[in-house]
Amino acid sequence: MNIAIYTLGCKVNQAETQAMERELAGRGHALVPFDGPADAYIVNTCTVTAVSDKKCRNVIRRARKSAPEAVVAVCGCYAQTDPEAVAALGVDLVSGSAGRMAFLDELEKLLRARGEQVVTVDKALARRDFERIPAGGGAGRTRAMLKVEDGCVNFCSYCIIPYARGPVRSLPLGEAAEQARRLGLEGYREVVLTGIEISSWGRDLKTGETLIDLIEGVCGAAPDLRVRLGSLEPRTITAEFCRRAAALPNLCPHFHLSLQSGCDATLARMNRKYDTARYFESVQLLREYFPDPGITTDLITGFPGETGEEFVQTLAFVERCAFTAMHVFPYSRRPGTPAADMPGQVPREEKEDRARRAIALGESLERRWLEGQAGRTLPVLFEEEKDGLWQGHAPNYALVRAGGEDLHNRLLKVKITGVEGDALRADIVED
Repeated sequence: MNIAIYTLGCKVNQAETQAMERELAGRGHALVPFDGPADAYIVNTCTVTAVSDKKCRNVIRRARKSAPEAVVAVCGCYAQTDPEAVAALGVDLVSGSAGRMAFLDELEKLLRARGEQVVTVDKALARRDFERIPAGGGAGRTRAMLKVEDGCVNFCSYCIIPYARGPVRSLPLGEAAEQARRLGLEGYREVVLTGIEISSWGRDLKTGETLIDLIEGVCGAAPDLRVRLGSLEPRTITAEFCRRAAALPNLCPHFHLSLQSGCDATLARMNRKYDTARYFESVQLLREYFPDPGITTDLITGFPGETGEEFVQTLAFVERCAFTAMHVFPYSRRPGTPAADMPGQVPREEKEDRARRAIALGESLERRWLEGQAGRTLPVLFEEEKDGLWQGHAPNYALVRAGGEDLHNRLLKVKITGVEGDALRADIVED
């Protein structure tokens, strides 16, 4: 059968989609583009904001309208938190954010014999076991994703994800290391350790092991693979973490530390577990132990109660941290979270204006960092050809473009010659 998949949301969703793709291919199905004809359409949904929910509904409606005779199956976080709304869109199968292989079993049943609508959604907060899924990447990818953790118990006041994903569950270290070893044998050159909140890895295993133990285990099991980390809670970064991490030659010095606000009062309303002093300590430690690391972050503008002065504090803190890249989002009111009912909701126009100002600052900081890379020699894993140049990422996650022939999945040293847009231009110095 021909099956198309559309994925919304985070890298965990992407990893889970890639796992489903590998499984479907192994079962003999053909993967086809979502905007073309197919026997079944899968929509893997996100629910991080109300805007995300709307995007999911639009994609589902598009699939249902374009192919009335096809099976439309919906899974993921939006389907988990509001299965009734998804079912009302006339889909054939509704599943949640777990049980991916069982979801595919139900899909195959519907492909063989179309029947009544099937809704199979569990209670996320009752989950206790980590769901094993195949690690890997899409066809032709150089980078694989290895999901090592699921769930979150931080309960930030703006976030619905703990209710969509449940408590922390971890893939045991030995299994993670073995999967990484196999990915290296399959020809991947880089693996990303991903999860909903990987900083909490191991909490449920009761072995005393923490994230740095996992990182050491994976790096040691696959020494020829570059290992990249997903988003980290800032308090993960300690002197002990940095000392051990800096000793791993295949760990990429790129650290995404979620910030959300550079104002302590706003962080407290968000129910974040750190303040700006602790956050800045993490930034300083990373720059002490790693030469010129990539330090990226997320920022929310216009959170309920954020005053103009608090936003100015955030901009000043962002500049102090000198991030190498930022993702900026105007606050989106998410029903079902405490923040949705907080006083002091900021008007949409003001939220968006603050977002534009933060984005402009982020772009300025990124440009400054990129210009500082000129003259450096860096190893780059080339991924794809675009506009006549090959592009890939350095260990610090700087995007690099260079001329060459058939560089896909090759790790080569380059010398940085300048900046072009959001990327570095380089010449290859090692074949």
